[in-house]
Amino acid sequence: MIKRIEATEKAIELINVLKEKHGDLMFYQAGGCCEGTQPQCFEKGGYYQRTGDVCIGTIEDTEFWVDKDLFEYWKHAHFTLTVIDAFGVGGFSLETPLKKTFQIEYRIFTPEEEKDLEPVTFF
Repeated sequence: MIKRIEATEKAIELINVLKEKHGDLMFYQAGGCCEGTQPQCFEKGGYYQRTGDVCIGTIEDTEFWVDKDLFEYWKHAHFTLTVIDAFGVGGFSLETPLKKTFQIEYRIFTPEEEKDLEPVTFF
């Protein structure tokens, strides 16, 4: 099965640092303007998904949720979670005090990959 989301080694390292400090985590990526379009990292349960939101997979046992409208737009794309040295949108994400920002790089799935994608979970 083809994963819909993967992470760079730097992103995995940061997730593990945040897990040591905060416990179980979750990611949520919205498509709106207020919360930005960058993934936000929260303590698990620290963000309430809306009906129809989609979990596209896990990274280090951390669920990655996507706004239902954003998923509809990007459902044919592979997400790669990266991290950069920067102050992110809004400052609500747990990595912000570390002067880091998670971000997503996208690529379109090939037709062969589309036939073997991991299933998603809807909220």
